[in-house]
Amino acid sequence: MGKLQQRLSQVQAQIRSFALSCDRDPTGIRLIAVSKTRPASDVRQAFEAGQSAFAENYLQDALQKIPVLQDCDIEWHFIGRIQSNKTRAIAENFSWVHTLASLKHARRLDEQRPAALPPLNICIQLNLTGEQSKGGIAAAALPSLLEKLAGLPHLHLRGLMTMPPATASAAQQRQVFAQLRRLRDDLNRQGYALDTLSMGMSGDMQAAICEGATMVRIGTAIFGPRT
Repeated sequence: MGKLQQRLSQVQAQIRSFALSCDRDPTGIRLIAVSKTRPASDVRQAFEAGQSAFAENYLQDALQKIPVLQDCDIEWHFIGRIQSNKTRAIAENFSWVHTLASLKHARRLDEQRPAALPPLNICIQLNLTGEQSKGGIAAAALPSLLEKLAGLPHLHLRGLMTMPPATASAAQQRQVFAQLRRLRDDLNRQGYALDTLSMGMSGDMQAAICEGATMVRIGTAIFGPRT
């Protein structure tokens, strides 16, 4: 077993351990391997080791890898900032978008999603700490955006996404993740059917899992430090 496969197995074991430690079913947590800046050969190696969902931040980098890996049954997730001039390529090449934060981009993704493909799975990105360096909308803006998304047939709203500050303590991480979970739960009580909480990366995965993450986005712990 190579180093990448060993790291992938270690992450899978961590997810299971963290889930069981907070009385959660590990099968309710999906591992999304963040392959940004990694070569297609690394993605293929992880795929051959059993990983099927991969996330990309940088569209141009992703568009070089996706055709090379078209023989692999990969589910591609876009987790970078959305730009208006790139929505068509996102709509055409990805199954999931985790970073929707504006009605303008939602409308473009809906219009540009090919009719032959199923609706694009969407998570709305929330910026719960007001950090200027992070994308996402404030919690107060969420109801208005949700109301307008209802009329976009080529988008399938699945859930919410957030990231805590990089310097946050474990307790602070949990506070941010718990706030996202409460927002999701409140929306579901209002009649929404949101099944996804995209939260947790290599440094805060345990806190995210204990607060209800259904998808964790892990890069460094799988692929190793970036050069």
